[in-house]
This record gives sequence, C-alpha cells and structure tokens, in this order.
Amino acid sequence: MDTRTERPWVALYDEGLPAEIELEHPSALAMFEQTVRRGAERPAIRYFDAELTWAEVDRLSDALAVGLQELGVAQGDRVGLYLQNVPAFVIAMVAAWKAGAIMVSVNPMYKAREVREILDDSGATALVALDTLYADVAADVVSQTSVRAVVTTSPLDFVPDATPALQGIERRRCEGTHDLLELAGEHDGREPAAVDLGPDDVAFLTYTSGTTGPPKGAMNTHRNVVFNAQVYRDWMRLGADDSNFAAAPLFHITGLIGHVALSMLAPMPLVLFHRFEPGLALEIAERHRPTFTIAAITAFIALLNHPDSKTRDLSSLRTVYSGGAPIPAATVEAFEERFGAYVHNIYGLTETTSPSHAVPLDRRAPVDESSGALSVGVPVFNTVVKVVGEDGEELAPGEVGEFVTSGPQVVPGYWEKPEETEHALPGGALRTGDVGFMDADGWFYLVDRKKDQINASGYKVWPREVEDVLYGHPAVREAAVVGVPDEYRGETVKAFVSLKEGQSADADALIAFCKDRMAAYKYPRQVEIIDEVPKTATGKILRRELREHGG
Repeated sequence: MDTRTERPWVALYDEGLPAEIELEHPSALAMFEQTVRRGAERPAIRYFDAELTWAEVDRLSDALAVGLQELGVAQGDRVGLYLQNVPAFVIAMVAAWKAGAIMVSVNPMYKAREVREILDDSGATALVALDTLYADVAADVVSQTSVRAVVTTSPLDFVPDATPALQGIERRRCEGTHDLLELAGEHDGREPAAVDLGPDDVAFLTYTSGTTGPPKGAMNTHRNVVFNAQVYRDWMRLGADDSNFAAAPLFHITGLIGHVALSMLAPMPLVLFHRFEPGLALEIAERHRPTFTIAAITAFIALLNHPDSKTRDLSSLRTVYSGGAPIPAATVEAFEERFGAYVHNIYGLTETTSPSHAVPLDRRAPVDESSGALSVGVPVFNTVVKVVGEDGEELAPGEVGEFVTSGPQVVPGYWEKPEETEHALPGGALRTGDVGFMDADGWFYLVDRKKDQINASGYKVWPREVEDVLYGHPAVREAAVVGVPDEYRGETVKAFVSLKEGQSADADALIAFCKDRMAAYKYPRQVEIIDEVPKTATGKILRRELREHGG
C-alpha cells in the first residue's frame, strides 16, 4: 500500500490540518534569522535562573562566528560540538552556520578514542567543548586530528557560580584554547561575512549510535532540519505560547530537532539544565512550567521512579512524546496516572532527522492484540513508508517486514561513505533495519531490529515482546532481552532486569511470570538481576554489550 496516496488515517486529523507541508525556509539559518526578526526580545533559552533572548543568541552567535572565521573556519568546514545541554550548544551551532560550516555533534559521554574517531571521520577543523570534557578527555587526542582551533565553555556560563545544581563544578582553562565568552566579547557587535546556505547543504553531521558497528555520519541537510522542525510544530500544534523542556540530549537527533530546531521555528523558549538527572529534571519542570517535551521512555521511567515524583507538579506538560526506544504500555499508563499527561509515541532514526512516524496529538496509540505492542503512529506529512519482505517486495497489512522510508526528512547519505550510503539508501529510500507491520487502518507497529531477532529451535522471538511482558511485573524497573548461545536450542532467551527501589523478585519468579503469559518458546529461560540496564545516552538498550556479557 502506498501510504501517501492511500491514507486510511486521514480521518484522525481535525479538519483543516494539512496532509502535506511545504518547506518554509531555505535553510535552518534562515529559519533562525526570521525568528530574530519577528521576536528578538522574546525568551530563547531558560537555563536555571538565567534567560537569553533571541536577540542575545543572535548577537553572541554573530560574534562567535567572526571569531571562528578568524581562527580559520571556512565555508564547508566542520565544527565539532562536544557539549552537554548548555546555552553554548545553541549559540555555537548557529555560529557554525553563520560561518558557513557544518556542525558535528559529539556525544558528551564519549571517551578519547571515540572522540578521535568522530573528529577523524568528519575532518573537523574546530571544536567547541565544555572545558571539563576538553581537559579530561579531548585534550589527549585533538592534536592527533585535523582540529586546529579549540573553543571551551563552562556549565557556569550565564549563571551565578553559586547555582545549587552546579555546585562542585569548577572552571577549567587549558593551554592553547579560547574561552567562548571571551572570544565572543572580542568580536562583539561584528557580523560575519554573509554565507549562502541552501536546502541541500549539510546542516550537521549526526553520528549513528554505533550499536551495530563503527558510527557513521548522517548528513542532515538544511532541508531535512527545516522540514522536520515544521513537522513537530504542526503535528503537535505548538507555537509561541509554548515552552520546550529539553529532556533529550541536544547532541542527539531528537534534541537537535525536537528541542533546538523546533524552538527556533515556533519560536518558543528552550528550557535547559546542563544534563539529565531525574530529581533535577522534576525540579526544573516545576519551576519553569514547560508545556512540551520529548525524550526516550527511559527518561520518563527515571522520573516516575524518583521519590520526588509524588510531590512535584508537572501539570504544565500538556504535550508529551517519546521516541528512541520501545515504549511499554504499562509505563505510559503509570506516567499518565502520576503526572496527568499521555505519552504519545514517535518514531524515527538519525537518518530520518527525527520523526518519520508519530501518534496524532488527539489520539491514543492502539495496542496490537497479539504482541501487546503500542503503535509507533502513522507516517508524518509527505512521508511514504513501505513494509517489505526479504525479497524487497511490499507486504500486505499485518505482515511483518522491514520499514523502508522515503520523504523530505531522509538524509542523502553518510559522510564520505558512498558504499554504505548505497546499501542503506538505494534510490534514496532508507532501509531502516527496523522490523514491524502496518495494520489495515494504517497504524504502524515496531517489532524489533532485524539483528536482534532470536532464533530458538527455529522459532522466531522478538526481544521487544518479552520485555513488554516483563514490564508488567510490579517489581521490574527496566528490562532488556537478548539471545544467548544454547547447545540444545541454538539460541535461548535471556532477560536482564533491574528492579524498582524497595521491590524484590528473584529470577525464578520472573521466569514463572513470563511463562504464564507467553508461548513456551518465548519466555526467558535465564534471568539475571542487574543494577542498571546498559544504554546509549539516548536510552537505546545496548544489546550487544548484554550479549557479550550473557553469552
């Protein structure tokens, strides 16, 4: 079924909501510049007790762009950002664009080897980093890369040093680096030379998480960025009266689009708080009263399990979405009961510049009766998604196959990797590697990653289904399921489980719980209780680590 020409879900939308949207701006920089023109004095960033207007972000990014150009950054160069969720992230990203450069997103959890890998692959000539991250990690490898200029910033910038949440953090200054605020101050009031950025120029490189191998730099173009910023705004009906709670990390595609780009477009204030910690997140949300957020479901689980969740007021959060990892239905119900907001599913990849599917705002995701999985939604505006079999043929509704996605949000390829691009994006359509199905009404359901399927005695088991059952146990906080070698079955199902504080359950009890609720070949034969399920910074379970540990 061509999901653009045959739209069984069109009736889900209120009358007047368009089925397709046109690109409003030629570039993400033009999108930012329009916001400055129409709302210069409106708040752009709220960071603890500090507030920056769009005019201030504009002035600072102008000055930083001039500084970067004088440090040798030229049109088409790459500028790495090795930062947490601090105001400097937004300022430096816009400054990179104003200098005509491509921003390169570097995970702040990365260690020296991983940082070097990203800098080498991208060929970055400049790096903007937190002073602590540079001093403790990047300084050891930057001299071995193409980076020639380093600019550092501190989490303490823009706020008093006495800010309680940042106690214990000290400013660090490393030899040979430039301080961001000092560099901007030296060029205050100056504007960079004009650059010509078009829709098909690369706005930033976002590196895949590397859960299946070495990271690859997805080339997210200005067209990709602007389009999906519009998707967020229109799909979720957000505007200047809203505010955006940055629960997702800004280095990740969800934070880049669902937080930064969306806030630029709406425009709306972006609420930042350095890094996600559930107690702090609850405090900041209560203080700043944001209306919208998006994050991995693991972040919402952490909020639910924090003792302050019973006393903090999060009633301002009217619109809540979650992507990046499967959502257990039990968690959605618990979050709504505790905080009053229904968590809508959203689905996309780094290569789709965030969403390709989402649950419409006024609807609740249906649940697949056979697996208990929540729908990830329906394709967003202008987007075609097909479910294909092993032979590449499109499958009928209800049949399980791989999602193949086409639309304005799909990247043109991977940075300097033509063979990888051709394999993943033949003809421009993205082979996602995600397996699922579409029902007769057009709702899509994600089953699992192709590589994670478990083959137990010839029976196919999807980890997601077993995890959803485990989440139904009252003691289970997080669950992750992998296949491990088994002499008799070839592979068998093993679950790794962390428990809620104050709750107890042993392996036998959890196995029995699943056995009562699943076919004999599906329930886990092994359960290991662990303190934390290993995840990427964006909440994706690192099943590869678990397989290595459990095998």
